Amino acid sequence: PLPPQYGMVFDAGSTHTALYIYQWPANKENGTGIVSQVETCTVNGSGISSYADDPAGAGASLKPCLDKAMKIIPAEQQRDTPVYLGATAGMRLLREQNSTKAEQVFAEVTKAIREYPVDFRGAQILTGNEEGSFGWITVNYLLETLIKHSFTGKWIHPPVEDTVGALDLGGASTQITFLPGTTIDDSNTRALLRLYGTNYSIYTHSYLCYGQMQALKRLMASLHQGNLSSQHISHPCYPRGYQENITMAELYNSPCVPTPSTPSPAQVLMVTGTGDPAACSAAMQKLFNFSCETNRTCGFNGVYQPPVRGQFFAFSGFYYSLHFLNLTGEQSLSSVNDTLWKFCTRNWKKLQKEFPTANRTHLRDSCAASSYTLTLLLHGYKFNHKTWHNIHFCQQVSNVDVGWTLGYMLNLTNMIPPEIPPNVIGLPRSNWIVATVLLAVMLVLTFCLLVAVCYQKNYSGYESL
Repeated sequence: PLPPQYGMVFDAGSTHTALYIYQWPANKENGTGIVSQVETCTVNGSGISSYADDPAGAGASLKPCLDKAMKIIPAEQQRDTPVYLGATAGMRLLREQNSTKAEQVFAEVTKAIREYPVDFRGAQILTGNEEGSFGWITVNYLLETLIKHSFTGKWIHPPVEDTVGALDLGGASTQITFLPGTTIDDSNTRALLRLYGTNYSIYTHSYLCYGQMQALKRLMASLHQGNLSSQHISHPCYPRGYQENITMAELYNSPCVPTPSTPSPAQVLMVTGTGDPAACSAAMQKLFNFSCETNRTCGFNGVYQPPVRGQFFAFSGFYYSLHFLNLTGEQSLSSVNDTLWKFCTRNWKKLQKEFPTANRTHLRDSCAASSYTLTLLLHGYKFNHKTWHNIHFCQQVSNVDVGWTLGYMLNLTNMIPPEIPPNVIGLPRSNWIVATVLLAVMLVLTFCLLVAVCYQKNYSGYESL
């Protein structure tokens, strides 16, 4: 048998970079459910966009994960292994700020990857709609809602309505993608896909600056701008008793955060947590504009969105923010709200005792992150008490991490064809015949054995009598 083939994708996100290593049979006939995830490797440090002033550092940061990959993939197959790097919202923001620095970062990561004996096929910045579409392809590929094969080896197209929506929350952007079942009025939010001989017209939109990290930065800036004359910020989403100092430069270091007219970069601001979940929720909602134009359905900020429909898989930040509070197990919305309310009212010292091993920053932000997740889902994407049960929070499907990377690789390697494949990987016809005969023989032998046992029992009973 031929050895399996490998593929690698770097997910260069806004907060960190991760390498995904995939594997599939060499004789793969464009089927589904065959690609498996061999390994993931998280790159140390922040996302590559944070190396704008040190491009060489971006390339160097990838090498430990590349070294790890070279130990996993057999040496004789490395040169045939396709490698991709896809960057998302962090690099989209850097390109808007300074395109030259973005190009320098890409040049250095390309140089670093090409030092290894692999088939590097380029680095690129994904658009928001591509990120959403590839995430949708990934989750539906893994769930086999696009195509699957029967026991007899025939292709089966599940009903188009069986596809699930994808909800993705990164550090700098968030994506919603689903099949609405109605005409999509705005062509900017429509993606046309032809997969396995079926056409899909999906709704997808990406909101830049509404990823979790950037949203929390914008929240802090909003709280500060509510009282610019003060050097003190009361933060309702931080635990009671929490205190820290930040500079104006740290607060306004992102293109997502509007800068005051007279910033003083060196000025120090004291931030104090008040642990007020009601005020926290109200402050979160101020980050959005929920009004829609007349006779137009929308998500937020006036962006067209048809009503949510069907089942949704929520991953990345959606999963991690709620998983920390054990809220990813299909709990009711009222239960989620109650748990979050209680958590957000705890003081800092009690939280540290209750979660002694938790990262300090992560623990500080847990209330804010979970509150933002609920605000985005309920007020932004317009889920409600009834449709909340249609959201399934997950990290993996079939032991593969859910995200855009698998869909991206499947697309670029043409492993999902536009037309239905002629046949399926399965047993040859002669093998099916042999298997059927063996099964029949086993059934006959089992029947004979049962008859013999029953006869033995009856005969023993007659002797004793």
